[in-house]
Amino acid sequence: MKTYPLESITLDQARDFQFRMVDAITKTFTGTESLTRGDLGVVPGLNKPRTTLKAEQAIARFFDAEAAILVRGSGTGAIRYALFSTVKPGGKLLVHTAPIYSTTETSVRMLGLVPIAADFNDPKEIERVMQENPDIEAALVQYTRQVPEDCYDMKEVVDTIKRQKDIPIVTDDNYAVMKVERIGTQCGADLSCFSTFKLQGPEGIGCIVGKKKYIDALIREHYSGGSQTQGWEAMEVLRGLVNAPVALAIQAQVIESLLAKVQELPQVKDAFIANAQSKVLIVEFHEPVAEQVLARAEKLGALPNPVGAESKYEIAPMFYRVSGTFRKEDPTREQRMIRINPNRTGPDTIIEILKSALESEDVCF
Repeated sequence: MKTYPLESITLDQARDFQFRMVDAITKTFTGTESLTRGDLGVVPGLNKPRTTLKAEQAIARFFDAEAAILVRGSGTGAIRYALFSTVKPGGKLLVHTAPIYSTTETSVRMLGLVPIAADFNDPKEIERVMQENPDIEAALVQYTRQVPEDCYDMKEVVDTIKRQKDIPIVTDDNYAVMKVERIGTQCGADLSCFSTFKLQGPEGIGCIVGKKKYIDALIREHYSGGSQTQGWEAMEVLRGLVNAPVALAIQAQVIESLLAKVQELPQVKDAFIANAQSKVLIVEFHEPVAEQVLARAEKLGALPNPVGAESKYEIAPMFYRVSGTFRKEDPTREQRMIRINPNRTGPDTIIEILKSALESEDVCF
């Protein structure tokens, strides 16, 4: 199968990301503030903890954005808030023709939006659909691949949309932040959304970066004290953003080194790298043995499912079924394919687990 995985940053680039993130923190916090867990509650005049505001300023500085806001609800919450701030209920939303990520699809329904699909792999198709629907109010572009055949470039999609009509563009940058050179807003989009839990941060905190006018609208609606990201959570977000780039760059190197080794195994029909949604190794077997392989791999130490998809808790490699969007396009993939995410593991451990699982008496070829 031909796939088009996103180009990962190099280890040198990841080190530069780490240094730049720390630089943004030093330009925002005093040394003493960096050693604290931050304040709590709602500070009069700010409507949020002072530490949270400073963390948001540091994040905006790192991503070359006008503003940033930390929200509850993780990546899903971030996308939902971003859509709320850019599209009116009942408004038309330009989306890719591939299956929409399940929690995003729920958000579209909750907000009463009308999805209008265009193939983002074909700029002329985007132009045609927008010309036929001049009342489209906004666009949502997922950075990572929704189906294996996706090959679109984020900047090209954003530029194509903006040439037709200057509508707000929201990008779902989950599984791409700190892995690629530029996030959606750095490619010209208006708002980028991602989960900080996927970046070694705390559970449940999402981030939106981008145009100040949209984020200010969210701040006005986001006034409840119980809805605020507390200071200690904001500090954990920053620490995660410092540590994530290098760890993720090493992970990408491991995936690339695994490809040839896995393809040599006699039980494997094919293997390829894909963003589904994390950058992972997809392994296809000659026989429909995926379920048995996964069950055996768990006994050998592999994680059977994600916690937060590359969260701080996920150290061992994950052997898991292919993603929902991949299965939705072709349900038979669930019986013959698995995905492997190295997390913090080296290639030798992963090959050992996979070979032992395949050679187990529980797996019949």
